[in-house]
Amino acid sequence: HTGEGPHVCGDCGSSFPGDPELISHWRLHADRKPFSCGDCGKSFSVSCHLFRHRRVHTGERPFRCAGCGRSFR
Repeated sequence: HTGEGPHVCGDCGSSFPGDPELISHWRLHADRKPFSCGDCGKSFSVSCHLFRHRRVHTGERPFRCAGCGRSFR
């Protein structure tokens, strides 16, 4: 429960619970962006960032404010 994991980044010392998280983090240091948007070509280092970006093109707004009812990406 310390927030530290056994997989440590050799560049910055951040730790992660597993290899997949460390590999995603490592791409940020390596400036590797293997995930590209098919609509606009924008590239991302992590697949979930591409997934979130796709909402720009689809217009999807999955989050709604309980107070005012306004929706957000």
